[in-house]
Amino acid sequence: MRAVTWRDGSGEHLAAWPSASDPPAGPVGEAGDATRAAEALRRARAGEHLLYRGDWHNARQLLAAMARRLSASRPPLTGTLPARWRAWRRWRREDHQVLSRLLVPVEPDRTVPLRRAPDLRAALAPLLEDGPEGALPALVPLREVVGAVGAAEWRRRGVPVPALGARVHPHHGVFAPVRGETAALVARALDALGPGALAGRTAFDVGTGTGVLAILLARHGARVLATDLSPRAVACARENAGRLGVAARVEVSCADLFPPGRADLVVANPPWLPGEPETPLDLAVYDAPGGGFLERFVAGLPGHLAPGGEGWLVLSDLAEHLGLRPAGEVARLAAAAGLEADALATARPSHPRARDASDPLHEARTREAVTLYRLRPAGASSAGGGGIGSSRRRTSSTGRRGVGRPSPP
Repeated sequence: MRAVTWRDGSGEHLAAWPSASDPPAGPVGEAGDATRAAEALRRARAGEHLLYRGDWHNARQLLAAMARRLSASRPPLTGTLPARWRAWRRWRREDHQVLSRLLVPVEPDRTVPLRRAPDLRAALAPLLEDGPEGALPALVPLREVVGAVGAAEWRRRGVPVPALGARVHPHHGVFAPVRGETAALVARALDALGPGALAGRTAFDVGTGTGVLAILLARHGARVLATDLSPRAVACARENAGRLGVAARVEVSCADLFPPGRADLVVANPPWLPGEPETPLDLAVYDAPGGGFLERFVAGLPGHLAPGGEGWLVLSDLAEHLGLRPAGEVARLAAAAGLEADALATARPSHPRARDASDPLHEARTREAVTLYRLRPAGASSAGGGGIGSSRRRTSSTGRRGVGRPSPP
């Protein structure tokens, strides 16, 4: 969180700015209950930040009306799938920038001084983390306040993960495990190993997020070292492991990819789409091309496998259909690292967007498949294998089993 100075008709002010979006670069205008969506959108598109003074519910209605107008102003997406994808990403970026310019004030005690505003202090606490600016009033994009309220509700209620037969509770800023086919593929592969196959074994869960895969590994007897680059994800995974009774077998730490040492099984569900992340949640979806998670994970895997060990990588091929990643990229990266890659199982997503013909990327989504790859040192299979997978039977999926409520990119 940083401090910014901003100006209005009464002079210059100092405020905390917790948002990752650009802070006001000039005077901040006022908006209120009489402000119409067309006017607010025109001003925001011109680069003006608008500080709302009025009724909380009217503020939310204004934000929703601005979003509808933005959506209606877009021309249809045309051309090839890669061209449509680039246009869609550009519009999403512009929408984020424009809609983030509608602001609400937040007092140092985290109350929102708008009429009929609910008590948002608990929801805003993760957004307004204590720091040197903690004693300042804050300016916060309204859409981020609304997002924080939704995130607080998700954390309270939890997200069902059928492969666990339980709910996990995502923290603010941690991507929720709502694409259930990932956990389902790993769960079936673990079941195929047989009871006790991981007892006494060490497993790594790289990029653990909410901790779903780490919990699955621990339930199958492994001692799990889970990592994530986000401190929020580390705290979240620890909490979920405790909720589900496996805290004694799951150690979570903040690290960029691998923990120290070697493991019998290393699992990862990297971001699926090459592209520059723009928000903290984007880090779970978009992987910086050429030097991101996928390339570094595969290249570093041999140095973290115990003798006879293997890696499991869960990856969607949506990027291939969008022209963002060449087909066979996992095999190419594996060969460069001295590994061989086998596709153990696939799942077809059943999320609503895959069936929504009005989605501009519908053509790509209908083709999407999620694959569980096994990565082993080259020659391991021809040498008789050994290791944890030597007795595993091949599994497959239609994508209907174990799929949770999705929120695809």
